[in-house]
Amino acid sequence: MLAFTKQTDYGLMALHYLATHFENDSATNAKTIAQACALPSELLAKTMQLLAKKGLVESKNGPKGGYVLAKEPDSITIAEVVRAIEGPIAITSCQIAGADDCKQYRNCSIFHPMGQLQGRITELLEGMTIFDMAGMPAGEIK
Repeated sequence: MLAFTKQTDYGLMALHYLATHFENDSATNAKTIAQACALPSELLAKTMQLLAKKGLVESKNGPKGGYVLAKEPDSITIAEVVRAIEGPIAITSCQIAGADDCKQYRNCSIFHPMGQLQGRITELLEGMTIFDMAGMPAGEIK
């Protein structure tokens, strides 16, 4: 089964929250986001630190500190978030390493079809932004 890790789910939920609950560039702390989204605060705090390190959110210090989006929601793709948290997008390890590192490559009948599938998944993730997600009602699939 292809699935994002919980950390990626939480990161996407947090960015969605920031995109839909911003007020005059005021920062929102991880605890507030965790409570609003019913997420474990410790893992979310680590996730937000990682997203800040990767430049998707900015961390603001001080008593009214917290996080704000580093870019406009329509310029943060889902693919960027996935890469920031999980690393390269790949449905098989050989798609990352390439044919040279794959012991089965000579006899593999699915390397190229899997590459096409990965390309389509990546294209979909690149084509959807946090802004797109923010326009979707919670709990509904478009």
